[in-house]
Amino acid sequence: MAPPERPPLTDAELDALQWVADPAADLAVAEILGPFHATADAEARDRIARVEALNEVIRSWKDNDEVARWPGDATIAPELREPLDRFLAEARKLPDWADRQRMKNAESLFMDQGALSVTILFCASLPECYVVPDLAAVLQATGQLVDRADHRIRTTGAMIFPVMMVGGLTAGDGGGIAQVLKVRLIHAMVRNLILRGSPEAAAFKLQAANDSSEDQIPPLAAIQPHDKMFRALHVHGWNLRACALPNNQEELAYTLLTFSYVYLRSMRRLGIALTPSQEEDYLHLWNVAGHVLGIRRELMADKMEEAATLFTRMQARGRADVGNRTGEKDQRPALGQALMGAMQAVFPAGVLKAFPVLLTRRFLEPESVRDLGLDGRVSWLSRTLFKMVMGLARGIDAFMRLFFKDFSISRLLTRAIGYRLTCAMLMSQTRELSVPSTLRPGIKALIASWGVDSKASTRMNALEDKLTTGGHWHPLDWPHQP
Repeated sequence: MAPPERPPLTDAELDALQWVADPAADLAVAEILGPFHATADAEARDRIARVEALNEVIRSWKDNDEVARWPGDATIAPELREPLDRFLAEARKLPDWADRQRMKNAESLFMDQGALSVTILFCASLPECYVVPDLAAVLQATGQLVDRADHRIRTTGAMIFPVMMVGGLTAGDGGGIAQVLKVRLIHAMVRNLILRGSPEAAAFKLQAANDSSEDQIPPLAAIQPHDKMFRALHVHGWNLRACALPNNQEELAYTLLTFSYVYLRSMRRLGIALTPSQEEDYLHLWNVAGHVLGIRRELMADKMEEAATLFTRMQARGRADVGNRTGEKDQRPALGQALMGAMQAVFPAGVLKAFPVLLTRRFLEPESVRDLGLDGRVSWLSRTLFKMVMGLARGIDAFMRLFFKDFSISRLLTRAIGYRLTCAMLMSQTRELSVPSTLRPGIKALIASWGVDSKASTRMNALEDKLTTGGHWHPLDWPHQP
């Protein structure tokens, strides 16, 4: 069910939510990692060892049943088991308002669109994440986004697929709840390491300070190229006054909208019509996932109009924040170009190389394109070919749908782009998705089955085969990214 009618959140309320993180997950992680007292290397090594022990435990959560049965392993140390016991007692439950039929409808929508869904996530959802600067600040500071953009793409796929596959959040053998809870605890570990303690303590200390001495959590050391992500987070520091809490409630809610609202907005921009009920079911499923991720209900949108308004407001607030940071370099163009570079790497040299950038431009608003530095020069031949093909496709689609409801050349062309992105980035034998090994065969089999578009005619599928490959889709080799 939808929440009671209430006026939109005010800017003051959204400001306050930048100082709220995830109390349940943060408490569990604080109990496991212990207090931060000094800068000694020995203590840093101990905290990182505790992080690695926690990661090892949550990696063992293979499916929703295993999370529901927790703790199944009596050998897990009490200092890990007991905080996780208390956290999971509530965190693993779906909300009372979750509607399983609506969730099933949304799963079918995502999977029916197949590679098109993945293309939208790569070329629309992920880029929009980095328009708001604080969301990318941690990854940029530790080199995890600029230097390993392909890793970020695969990490996103590792959460999306377990959530969106049939029964992902509702079946015992699904992996959605397990995977989302892993992400939730990783967010809490990131906050704890950056802030060197609980978010609540950091916020209280800052607000109680009489001067600017508590604005900055200072770096402990220079980040080295060989540093693993969690050590880099521990040493690099954070500007609390400028950035508020990392992975705070507003940022989490904005990210949720990139997976739900931006996906649906992109479908509209491709001219692929969905009914209002289909769109609302899709928003509903992601709201349920957001609940499991620890996002507050008042930050969720149930209708496209609400989602559009909330998304636009949050994005505008992020842009205003960039303008207030005088003297700081805007890192968003580097992040956007790294993301595009990872996708372009799977396309052959020539006129098609620019197609991921051009498709991203089509999905995003012009201001977001400029924010990410994607408004640079693209060869006139690539631009002309892309505009001609997509414009012609929209015209033909509009006419043919008078006779065939699901006819879509736009979908065919976007699937052809998605073929290279999906097969190269998500089916790699050497760079596996970060999901339990029990889920990988099902994900690979599902992607392979996308070689046939169930909504297209035999002739359209034959045409698509000429642009991709005949039969099932299979892994593609592509240049390694650093």
